[in-house]
Amino acid sequence: MASKQDDAFERGSLPLLREAGIKFRELSAPQMEKRWPQINFANVEWGIYEPECGYLDARESCQAVVDVFVAEGGEYLHAEVSHRGLENSIPHLTLSDGSRLRADLYIFACGPWLGKLFPQTIGNLIRPTKQDIFFFGPPAGDLRFTDAHLPVWGDHGQRFFYGIPGSDRRGFKVADDTRGRIFDPSAGERVISPANLRRIREYLAFRFPAMKDAPLLETRVCQYEQTPDSNFIVDRDPRFNNVWLLGGGSGHGFKHGPALGERMAELILKDGEPEKVWRLSRFTRH
Repeated sequence: MASKQDDAFERGSLPLLREAGIKFRELSAPQMEKRWPQINFANVEWGIYEPECGYLDARESCQAVVDVFVAEGGEYLHAEVSHRGLENSIPHLTLSDGSRLRADLYIFACGPWLGKLFPQTIGNLIRPTKQDIFFFGPPAGDLRFTDAHLPVWGDHGQRFFYGIPGSDRRGFKVADDTRGRIFDPSAGERVISPANLRRIREYLAFRFPAMKDAPLLETRVCQYEQTPDSNFIVDRDPRFNNVWLLGGGSGHGFKHGPALGERMAELILKDGEPEKVWRLSRFTRH
């Protein structure tokens, strides 16, 4: 949904959607109001509707990847990599259970922990931020806020709120994409901010009036791994000849996972060079 004040994001999305061959329609506010009367479209000028798009269940998707990987002969280990031994050379990795892992090549895709494992190379180039997620319960028997009657939505106004309609497993998801405060992914308390909850409730009452007094069912504290320019980091570690670093999802890492995985495999198998916009050299300090 595009606000009357600023629709640069939506306008910039149109040529990319066309280039990718994604089906979409530009709908006016009256057209959207007729289609989804459960939404208050005040201050909305127009929107982009993608009828063949939806959302991914992160837990199920990740588990599916593991299942296929193991079925094809891969070995999945659940252990922590020790910080020790990552400063000079990496002939092997020491794991938290005391075992060692040896390989010709290592790929570290550690999300918000990448800077902790590689403080010299990454340091604060990746800034983990605290992102509060909320799930609300729609009125009993009201199906208007389920995924059968409402699409995934994004609302670009003064802030960027987004959400996923309720399903048979989860409530009505609402979150604010605004970058939160710096957060320690290992030691940070995963408790949502009362101020953020108040802001979300105010927005919910305005944009989805029937959800004004909806009960809060569940909360989550996630983190973004933000880079200074919001682009990925895909590059070799300049200190090692057998290490690749992959990170900097900046709130979009999971969605791009399959494409990044394919690109990473291609780079390694063909000894390729990453795109300039992803290289660590773009952060070179002068």
